[in-house]
Amino acid sequence: MATSLNMLSEDCISTIVSLTSPPDACRLMLASSSLRSAAESDIVWAGFLPSDLPQLLSRAHTQLSLSSKKDLFFQLCDSILIDGGVSRFLLNKVSGKKSYVLSSRALSISLSNEPNHWTWTAHPTSRFPEVIELKTISNLEVEGRISTQDLSPNTTYGAYLIIKVSDRAFGLDSIPSEISISKEESLVTNTAFLCPLDDQKQQLGSLFFMNRRQMMEKRVVQGEGRRPNKRGDGWMEVELGEFFVGEKSEMVKMNLMEVKGHQLKGGLIIEGIEIRPKY
Repeated sequence: MATSLNMLSEDCISTIVSLTSPPDACRLMLASSSLRSAAESDIVWAGFLPSDLPQLLSRAHTQLSLSSKKDLFFQLCDSILIDGGVSRFLLNKVSGKKSYVLSSRALSISLSNEPNHWTWTAHPTSRFPEVIELKTISNLEVEGRISTQDLSPNTTYGAYLIIKVSDRAFGLDSIPSEISISKEESLVTNTAFLCPLDDQKQQLGSLFFMNRRQMMEKRVVQGEGRRPNKRGDGWMEVELGEFFVGEKSEMVKMNLMEVKGHQLKGGLIIEGIEIRPKY
């Protein structure tokens, strides 16, 4: 293939490569020194950047290097702070599809400004200047919102609550919370725990909270009781659900709440909600 492409002009090669993918362009840069210039050109990498790039750059929290479209693409793949530093935007290195991380400041969290219930603090491993830590509360409610207009069309997205559990945590492993994803005409619910359980705690919790669990199961249809999964960055994530982005612009609401359990809980640290392509 490289030999055949070498017979074409650089502009023609760049146009062809722009119809492929970022990994294909990177492979061509390594295939031949004569193809490198064409594969690195702005013609190629402009095609991998979002069509609403000017609006995204206007939301950037800091100045970006615009020396080349290729460099800009990989800056966006590393993620950038936007909207005054309360959210992050990033591109998938393989597909070029959009992802967002909404910080805890960008979420609606019940009683988040009440110092008796929550505290805002810096965390050394967070991607944001501050996170929110739960002191104590009975009814937990967290909501994030994003417009499908900001996402890549014809794509299935997953929404993930990014959390840590402090050494002082209590009440997080007893009763599941209700999680949901809603758009204008659809609502999908499930259940999730906010803390992994060891076998001993699970047995004790099952005995002590059996009646409350049964009440919960009646209120939530076919709940799976999802558990947090460990991430490579040291945080954990709980999948709140998934949704499909079509051509129509809709507002997506992502919720987690305890369903009238009135179980006191504390020690939950919330970094935010990540919205990223699933497939």
